[in-house]
Amino acid sequence: MVDTTRLTRAVDHFADRLRAAPQSRLQRSAAAEALALAREFARRAQNLEAPGSEPREMPDAGMFAAADQVTVAVHDLALVLTDEEEVEEAVRLVEEAQKRAGV
Repeated sequence: MVDTTRLTRAVDHFADRLRAAPQSRLQRSAAAEALALAREFARRAQNLEAPGSEPREMPDAGMFAAADQVTVAVHDLALVLTDEEEVEEAVRLVEEAQKRAGV
């Protein structure tokens, strides 16, 4: 089993920043960045759990749900990651998305 603590901490920090962000920031780009990241992590988790199956896309539940969506997606992914390189890449994706989101 791989240690995903760094990943879950990174996404929890990002989600907390999203929840504290003003609506204007969420509308500009932050919510879209979070949703894109959530969709990517959901796709990765599905591909690891059921290789060869067509992944389902996470729906857009609105800008105020983006923090929860990215959190759920990362926690699901963390359960199926198998090596440190995957964890490090996921952490990098969270950090990059947070920078683009400006939170």
